[in-house]
Amino acid sequence: MFNLEKILRPNIAALAPYSSARDEFQGDAAIFLDANENSLGSVGNGTFNRYPDPHQVELKMQIAKIKGVNPDQIFLGNGSDEAIDLLFRAFCTPGKDNTVLLPPTYGMYQVCAEINDIKIQKVNLTPDFQIDIDAVLAKINAETKILWICSPNNPTGNAIELKSIEALLAKFEGIVVVDEAYIDFCPEKTLLPRLAEFENLVVLQTFSKAWGLANLRLGLAYASPEIISILSKIKYPYNVNGSTQALASEALKQEAQKNKMVDTLMQERALLLQELPKLAVVKKVYPTDANFVMIKVEEARKIYEYLVANKIVVRDRSTQPLCEGCLRITIGTVEENRELVRLLGAV
Repeated sequence: MFNLEKILRPNIAALAPYSSARDEFQGDAAIFLDANENSLGSVGNGTFNRYPDPHQVELKMQIAKIKGVNPDQIFLGNGSDEAIDLLFRAFCTPGKDNTVLLPPTYGMYQVCAEINDIKIQKVNLTPDFQIDIDAVLAKINAETKILWICSPNNPTGNAIELKSIEALLAKFEGIVVVDEAYIDFCPEKTLLPRLAEFENLVVLQTFSKAWGLANLRLGLAYASPEIISILSKIKYPYNVNGSTQALASEALKQEAQKNKMVDTLMQERALLLQELPKLAVVKKVYPTDANFVMIKVEEARKIYEYLVANKIVVRDRSTQPLCEGCLRITIGTVEENRELVRLLGAV
């Protein structure tokens, strides 16, 4: 059985969080002289002199309505990377605990683990990029605190089978993080409706992909109110700036536009999946549930450099486990995709 107190670091459990001026006063006021802000305004624009809402209350209410969760199940961070780092800080004791990664996968899990001095246990995905459940369970020990699953997976693009994730959630007594950065491109696979069922589940999402707001650096973690309260306790006080909150709030009012962009990208994805296999240079096109596609080619580095020479940048993933000879290609605009196919066809 999952026991949050058992895996929470004792110093985090005992921590008294920093209390900002905006934490200590809640309500309406006309004059604010509590936070040592510049009362005269700001350079160039008079709206940036006040600190932002440290708890992003209004934004969380908007997100909760769209996602079908409660506001106290949401953590907002400076990109999903902040939530990844905070999960390590909260639940893994440096130099003692370990985490399980499933390569090939998103590289930030390993970077954050190494920064926090957390031992890394790796279990490669199967050749079809699914989870080897028995191998993962064999790696888990008393010091294993977090298991990371990227679904749809980066860099391979495929969604991980739900039955595998469910099995690990049921059998692992630590935190299972499911990173759903690309979930809008296969929405039926989201685990958000299962939060109440699995107390050890953390779901990551982002505004960078489907919403087209990568520049804002706004990531989300969904979990039980207890886990969210821990992340909120150890985050920096004003981790999401006011401009990001305001722009994200406006974007959420235009969900229909986001959905239209997703539909267009999925249509373009289907066309690329149809055209790429016809090209002599392409040896394999992998199934994808994301806004990118991975292909296998001969001499991946050579093809990568050829595309760069022609002003197209893709991602060479050939050094990653199970991805030898592979390039990862983001779905572009209609014109960009057409030019990509033309250039690859000319190799």
